[in-house]
Amino acid sequence: MNRISVIYVLILTIASAAIFAVIHTGANLPASEGFSSHVASAAHAAPPATQSAGEAMVANLEEHFKNPLSQLFLQLVVIIAASRLVGKLFTLMGQPSVVGEMAAGILLGPSLFGYLTPDLFHIVFPADSLGTIKLLSQVGVCLFMFSVGMDLNVGHVRNKAHTAVVVSHASIVFPYLLGVVLAYFLYTSMAAEGATFMAFALFMGISMSITAFPVLARILQERGMTKTFLGSTAITCAAVDDVTAWSILAFVVAIARSTSITGSALNLLLIAGFIGIMVLVIRPSLPRLLGEKRLQAEDPSKGVMATVLCIVVAASLCTEVIGIHALFGAFLAGAIMPHAHGFRHKLNVRIENFSSVLLLPLFFAFTGLRTQIGLLNDWSGWLLCLLIIAVASLGKLGGTALTARLTGMGWRDSLQLGALMNTRGLMELIALNIGFELGILSDRVFTMLVIMALATTALTGPLLTWFGAQKSAEPDGQPHPART
Repeated sequence: MNRISVIYVLILTIASAAIFAVIHTGANLPASEGFSSHVASAAHAAPPATQSAGEAMVANLEEHFKNPLSQLFLQLVVIIAASRLVGKLFTLMGQPSVVGEMAAGILLGPSLFGYLTPDLFHIVFPADSLGTIKLLSQVGVCLFMFSVGMDLNVGHVRNKAHTAVVVSHASIVFPYLLGVVLAYFLYTSMAAEGATFMAFALFMGISMSITAFPVLARILQERGMTKTFLGSTAITCAAVDDVTAWSILAFVVAIARSTSITGSALNLLLIAGFIGIMVLVIRPSLPRLLGEKRLQAEDPSKGVMATVLCIVVAASLCTEVIGIHALFGAFLAGAIMPHAHGFRHKLNVRIENFSSVLLLPLFFAFTGLRTQIGLLNDWSGWLLCLLIIAVASLGKLGGTALTARLTGMGWRDSLQLGALMNTRGLMELIALNIGFELGILSDRVFTMLVIMALATTALTGPLLTWFGAQKSAEPDGQPHPART
């Protein structure tokens, strides 16, 4: 042992002495005249000779802190920590964690963090760093929409097609109509500069019509309602609602981005052609492409994951180039994944956890950075915000409950179904960000709609409990028997 220690010390001593000697001798060499001396930036220049060692170290740390990668890591730490903390607090209050994550994004924006400590806010979220957050958040949204697409179960729709289609479409039509009517009165004062009334009205309609399928499914799972009559009906209606609402949004975006009727028609044709290729060509080819053994494997291999991600990225690229949005391609890619051997579930375990923990909080934070509650600085602004929440709830909850009752469901189940369909969550934020980026929604109405999404999602649990407690309101304390 002593012999090894002596050898170790000799190696380090001789190597260190040699390195020092070479560096000392090289210090007397003439200055380099190479290319690098002409492009050296001031940022990499040696510190002034007048600086002390401590000052030089501080200056060096400040320089490294301003590096884009350092800023991104700081933002990731702040966003993920705040997201998990606030999400946990909301869970303790009986709310889905996603509601807390949405709230955390708003709290990290100018509405609270930027208002209380503006200097620190600009250090953590400098304006020139937001582009990186935006791109990463969009990747997270695409992966999330891919997971949503895989969660859709067409079998549910087939088993309850009549009720599901009628109720879900009514839950879109009624709030959409109210949203368009509301847009008529808000257009002049609330639309973004240069936005047409048609685009504004269509986006106001879709913002009232969205249902957050993943949040709804999570609420049912947490309450043990997934396999009940109400739970299976809600899942089916939400699935149909998701497909219909996102299809409508895709057409709305195509129309809004086009500068002419001809351009809109061409965009719609491209969308129809893309959907046809994905459903009729790619979907039946996937089991053969991936292979039966790979589908049966307990964990997807690296090759399978690479193939699946290539399909997701390629589909997202196609829809982005067509002129709707990358997330529509990701959603459709998820919807065509094979069901055999639980393949979708195995993919979800790999993808959803990564996107929900790391990338989706970035989307909530980026949305929060755009949300400025300070814009609602008078009573009229808050009253208008409350009106938007009321109209959205009346259209979605009321339209769903009334239609469900007409199809034969009892009032108690109908109202609970309406409360579930009124859940908007992350899906609503995605739609709102699209409208904001297209220059259709102004900062003020965008903020109001974000608050509406948060409020309607937070109200789902309490309303579900309250309507469920109204059993005694029905004849003989029993729900209506006409459940078809």
